Amino acid sequence: MMITRIRTLSAALLTCGLAFPAAADWSIDGETSVLHFLSTKNAQVTEIHKFDSFEGSLSDSGKLSVAVDLSSVNTAIDIRNERMQEMLFNVTKFAQATFEASLPESMMNLQTGDVVNGKVNGILTLHGKAVPTSFSVQASKVSDDMLSVSTTAPTLIKAESFGLADGVAALQKIAGLKSITTTVPVTFSVTFEQ
Repeated sequence: MMITRIRTLSAALLTCGLAFPAAADWSIDGETSVLHFLSTKNAQVTEIHKFDSFEGSLSDSGKLSVAVDLSSVNTAIDIRNERMQEMLFNVTKFAQATFEASLPESMMNLQTGDVVNGKVNGILTLHGKAVPTSFSVQASKVSDDMLSVSTTAPTLIKAESFGLADGVAALQKIAGLKSITTTVPVTFSVTFEQ
């Protein structure tokens, strides 16, 4: 009786396994992926910055989830990094920025060698504010287990939308600048591996 139940259970589990093969999520390769943003001060000096630490996953159904460690901001100047962490991002309270989206089917059904352009619409959460945000991207299926996604145009992030305008003003004051733009272009190039 017990052996029959075990066999029946084993057969049921095997059938489920065949009917629903285990799908492996895709993960961002932190070594080859980059996330940049630009800042402009005194109306004409534009600088390129980046975040050194971010991670993300993409399910086979197209659910995208990305988390950026805001304390990893890298402006190439230590004191400026510290000021942005404390005065702008307030990393002790808001350690991460996140982006959640569902990739369009056209990007999820690529064969190796295929390249497609499209738009990814999702929710960017930063500094406690969740704002609908879109990225124009190109997705390329490099191999069976590698997917490359890059922006084809910068996405403009407005400090005011995320309650960051006061932080920008504080940075401007402490640095003795005439101005810092409150709209920041963001670009990325990420590699997903399965």
